[in-house]
Amino acid sequence: MRPVLATAVALVTSAALLGTAPAEPVPLPLEMARTGGGDQLITAVAPDTGSTTGTVTWWDRQGDTWVEAGSAPARFGAKGLVEGDSREQGTNTTPTGLYDLPYAFGIEPAPDGTAYPHRAVRQDSWWCQDNDSRDYNRWSEPRAADCRAGHAEHLISYGTQYAHALVIGFNYHEPVRGRGAGIFLHVNGSGPTAGCVSVPNEAMRAILAWVEPAARPHIAIGTEGGATAITRS
Repeated sequence: MRPVLATAVALVTSAALLGTAPAEPVPLPLEMARTGGGDQLITAVAPDTGSTTGTVTWWDRQGDTWVEAGSAPARFGAKGLVEGDSREQGTNTTPTGLYDLPYAFGIEPAPDGTAYPHRAVRQDSWWCQDNDSRDYNRWSEPRAADCRAGHAEHLISYGTQYAHALVIGFNYHEPVRGRGAGIFLHVNGSGPTAGCVSVPNEAMRAILAWVEPAARPHIAIGTEGGATAITRS
């Protein structure tokens, strides 16, 4: 049997003699069914639905292709990922699918260069997750009378995670009660999320300085394969 190293060298030498080169990898967005129609895209990919870690990459459309603008390790829900259309609130799962990014927010000032709509977190800023409230899955400032404090996030209490964040448009535009509320792309906490996608602080700052409203950015969340594959988005 020929040694593996010798075989590899022979293959490389043969390719060089033939004037061929290894094929360039196809940018992930080109393999996807949908990208949202804009010129910017964030992909959040986990190995499988049981994973709590993966990779977030942000892309720019340039002509007929997509070019990677940055990448960072990502964290997902403590219970992994699940199809967004069948997700249930309180399950600590990250919803897969393709979503818009309504606006950014943060406890800290927006990074220099941020052009995206940005909302500052104040002492009376809440995100309502109360299924019985008219403010369900909405920023509530001050907290709405029909939104119980025990069913809402007091945003300023999450000084690390919500230093910088983007709202993910999951269950946002026409909310279905019980499906879930408060799904964001935000800064890493101490471990997996309660259903959001998170990245290191420096990556979140870079993303906020990169996103452009006119580019209509979206985020696609999925797995490497199977029914929730990122390529199905």
